[in-house]
Amino acid sequence: MNDKILHTLEYRKILNTLTQYTQTSMGSLRAERLMPETDLEAVKDLLAATDQAYTVDRLKGNPSFRGITDINDALKRARIGGTLNPHELLATSNTIHGSRRIKRFIAAIHEDEKIDILFNLSDLISEQKPLEDAIRLCIDETAEVLDSASAELSQIRRELRGGEVRIREKLESMIRSQSVAKMLQDQLITIRGDRFVIPVKAEYRSHFGGIVHDQSGSGATLFIEPESIVAMNNKLRETRMREEREIEVILQKLTAQVGEQAELLSIDVDLIGQLDFIFAKARLAHVMKASLPRMNDRGYIKLRRGRHPLIPTDQVVPLDVELGNSYTSIIVTGPNTGGKTVTLKTIGLLNLMAMSGLFIPAEEGSQMCVFDAIYADIGDEQSIEQSLSTFSSHMTNIIRILSQMTPKSLVLLDEVGAGTDPAEGSALAISILEHIHRMGCRMIATTHYSELKAYAYERKGVINASMEFDINTLSPTYRLLVGVPGRSNAFAIAERLGLPGSILEFARGEVKEEDQRVEHMIASLEENRHTAEVEREKAEQVRKEMEELRQRHQQELQKLEEQKDKLVDKARAEARQIVDKARSEAEEIIADLRKIAQEEGASVKEHKLIAARKRLDDAEPQQGKKTGGQRSAKQQR
Repeated sequence: MNDKILHTLEYRKILNTLTQYTQTSMGSLRAERLMPETDLEAVKDLLAATDQAYTVDRLKGNPSFRGITDINDALKRARIGGTLNPHELLATSNTIHGSRRIKRFIAAIHEDEKIDILFNLSDLISEQKPLEDAIRLCIDETAEVLDSASAELSQIRRELRGGEVRIREKLESMIRSQSVAKMLQDQLITIRGDRFVIPVKAEYRSHFGGIVHDQSGSGATLFIEPESIVAMNNKLRETRMREEREIEVILQKLTAQVGEQAELLSIDVDLIGQLDFIFAKARLAHVMKASLPRMNDRGYIKLRRGRHPLIPTDQVVPLDVELGNSYTSIIVTGPNTGGKTVTLKTIGLLNLMAMSGLFIPAEEGSQMCVFDAIYADIGDEQSIEQSLSTFSSHMTNIIRILSQMTPKSLVLLDEVGAGTDPAEGSALAISILEHIHRMGCRMIATTHYSELKAYAYERKGVINASMEFDINTLSPTYRLLVGVPGRSNAFAIAERLGLPGSILEFARGEVKEEDQRVEHMIASLEENRHTAEVEREKAEQVRKEMEELRQRHQQELQKLEEQKDKLVDKARAEARQIVDKARSEAEEIIADLRKIAQEEGASVKEHKLIAARKRLDDAEPQQGKKTGGQRSAKQQR
C-alpha cells in the first residue's frame, strides 16, 4: 500500500494508538510496522486472531506481560560465547517466567473457549523451567549474585565479612583513643577506593602516619588509611578480587546454559511479541467500541453506523453507506462544509483497518472488502517548493492513480476537477469519473459541480449522494444521504439571513431554467426522503411498542400458567393429605377389627379387607387425577 495514501487517510495515527496498548517492545514494534494485507484469507486469519483475543479480554481481561523484555541481544552474545551480566541473566529468567505464565493463562481459557489460534501460538512457547531455576538460584531480584551461587563464593564472602569486621574493630579502637580523636574531623569510619579510611584534620597530617586516599572539597579534611590496617586492607582487596573471579566463573556457566537454549528462547520472544500485539488489537477494539467486520474480495462495502476513530465520540456522526452491489460508484455533491472529506476518509481508513486485522468502529453486520490497493486524492496538496497550483497537484495525483489502479481497487477522490475554470473542471471530472467507473473500480468522489448530478443520474451503476443540511439551523448535520444529490442551499440561506427579496428574485432569474428544474426536483426528493424517514421512524416506534406489548403479554401468560400450576399442585397435595389421613385411620380400624376377631373367635375375610383398601385408594379427588392426566397428555405431545 502506498505510504502517501496511508498518510492521507491518517492510518499511522491508528497505529500510534494501537502501540499504546502493547505491553512489550516486541509487540510495540509489530504494531508500528503493521500494514494492510491484500489477501482475503490472510485478512480473515488476522481478524480471527483479534476476535479470539477480544473474547479473552471480555471474559478474563488482557493477560499481563509484566517482566517480559526483548532479550534477543543477550541471546546473540550468549550464542557466540560472550558473558552475560547479572541484569541480562535476570531479564532472561523473568522473560522465561512471564512467557510460561502467558502460556498457562491461554491454556486455561482454551479448556472452555474456542481460541485455537491463540492456543496454538502459545503452545509453541518452550517453558525452560530448569534454566529459569538455575538463574534464580544464583541471581536475586536486584540482579545481585547470591552467596548460594557456589560453595566457593559463599566461603569467599564469609572471609570478606570477617575481614571487614576486623578492620572496623581496629579503627573503632583507634578513633576512641583520646590522642587520635583530637586529630579527627569526625569520629567515623568511611571507605575510599575500596579501602577503609578515617577523616583526619589537614593540620595533623605530619603527626598521622598512613596513606592519603582523598580529601574534602575545602581541603580541610584528609581521608587517611592508617598504617596499622594497610596489610588488612590489602588482604581484603585480594579477597575481593577472588570474589570477582568466582562471580565471573558463575556468570560464564549460566551464560553457557542460556546459549544452549538461545534458539528456542529467541522463538519464544517472537511468539510473545505476536501475542502481545494480538491482545493490543483486542484492547483497541474494546476502547473504540469496535466490531468484527465481515470480509469479501468482490468489491462490496456496507458500513452500518461507521465512525471515524480519530473524531471524539461525542462529536462524530455515524455513517451508513453501501457500495458495490446495486452501484459501484457514488458521487457526493453539495457545498464544501458538509463533511464530504470526512466521509471519504472514514470509508478509506476503516477499510485499511479491516485489511490490517483490526476491528472497525461500526455496528455488527458491517462488511469491508479486501482491495488490491486503495487510492486517495484528498485535501489541498498545493506544493510551494514545486510551484504547483492546487489544480496541478490534484491532477498529478489523479494521473498517478489512473496509471496504477486495477478493477480490484478502491478510488477516493475529493473535489475532483476543482481549482480551475468550472466549465472545464466539470468536463474533466466527468471524463475522469467515467474512465474509473468503466475500469470497474469501486469509487467514491466528492464534487460541488452540479453538472455531475446529471452524470450520476444517467450512468448505470453510479448513484448520487449528498451531505444533509439543516435549513432551519443553517448548519450541516454531516449525515450522508445516498440517492439524494446535493443542493447549494445558497438562496435559502441568504433568505433566512435577511437578504432583500428583490435581490433574491433577480438572482433566481439569472439561474438557467434547466438548473432550476433540477433544484426543484432535488428539493422534492429531499422532502420525500424526509417524509419517508419520519414515517419509517414512526413505524419503528410502533414496532417497538408492539414488541414490548407482546413481551408483556407473554410474561403475564407465563405468570398465570405458573400460578395455575401452583394452585393445582397445592390442591393435589391437600387432597393427598386427606386420603393419606383416611387410609391411616382405616388401617387402624382394620387392625382393631382383626384384633377383635381374634379375641372373640370371629373371622373377617381377607379379601374384604383388600377391597376396603381399594375403595380408599379410589377415594383420591377426581380433579387432581384429571389435571394429572391432562399434564401427561401435554408431555406426550
